[in-house]
Amino acid sequence: MNKQILKKITSNQLFIPLMALILLAVINLINDPGFFKVTVGTNNAGNPVLSGYLITILDYGSELAILAIGMTLVTAASGGQDISVGATIAIAGSAMLRVLCGGNSRPETIKAPIIVAFLVACIVGMLCGAFNGMLVAIFKIQPMIATLILFTAGRSIAAWINNNELPIVPDPKFAYFGGFIPGIPIPTTVFIVIACIIVIAIVLKYTNLGLYTQAVGINENSSRLNGINPTFIKFLSFVILGLCVAVAALIKVSRLSTINYSVIAKDIEMDAILAVALGGNALSGGKFNMWASILGAYVIQFLTTTLYKFNVQSDALAAYKAVVVILLVIFSAPTVRDYMTKLTKQLPMFRKEAA
Repeated sequence: MNKQILKKITSNQLFIPLMALILLAVINLINDPGFFKVTVGTNNAGNPVLSGYLITILDYGSELAILAIGMTLVTAASGGQDISVGATIAIAGSAMLRVLCGGNSRPETIKAPIIVAFLVACIVGMLCGAFNGMLVAIFKIQPMIATLILFTAGRSIAAWINNNELPIVPDPKFAYFGGFIPGIPIPTTVFIVIACIIVIAIVLKYTNLGLYTQAVGINENSSRLNGINPTFIKFLSFVILGLCVAVAALIKVSRLSTINYSVIAKDIEMDAILAVALGGNALSGGKFNMWASILGAYVIQFLTTTLYKFNVQSDALAAYKAVVVILLVIFSAPTVRDYMTKLTKQLPMFRKEAA
């Protein structure tokens, strides 16, 4: 019975991200129990807000969780990853600012409603996703190579949209999406990610998107014989990721009410890919667990916040995350899994049970 219970627990896809989360929690608890302290303070506008490391993780992990939703579908359907996510955020964010500020980088009032600017960003994000999807699905280009185009040129395109200027949105309400709504102490990003999770949960439950995506990722030819259009499914997954990118762009740009083309969302695509991998999803495509990817996103943000807590320089963060990637790749290797299975069988408790 002990062996069966252990096997059931360890085989669950949520096991690895949960163990990583527990490990990080224990490390921070030992180092500084105050890490988990949440306090109520006031922001610059005098409104009550919650603050603390846990709130930071929930806040900044939300935009990564939103990206992980789209990245999971792209990975499952195409067996590859989109490395242009950060650059596409810059493009969608720049388009949003162009609509809000018009041709003036320092307007006295916004030139269009915020909802209109956001819808434009959604269209731009989906068009970028459609471009990547077309290269992958129709022209059969490997996803990482196909998305390298926007990865290279995206930030230049974003700067061109606003004539290389840095527009500033004058309406304080725009800052609510990346900050706090007056009277509500919880970050707005938490509500945005909850809305996104509800939408994807409904889509996966009441449509065949999840089933078709996995079928295409597992065996494209077999899925075609079963009446599924692999080209459309791959294309659609990139478009959905483009929509997720637009939501993340709204949050990113809203935080400062402006944009820095070279810095905004820098390397966030790596975190999104790592979230998918940490969730136990095969980066070669096929079966996926959306909830594991979302949990993986918050684990990555937990790791990032922990590293900052230990005074690790921002330039060195990538090196520490690279170690996590290496460990994930090693533990997911078939030879290592077989070795761990044999090692488990040699434990005294299991030998006694076998006898």
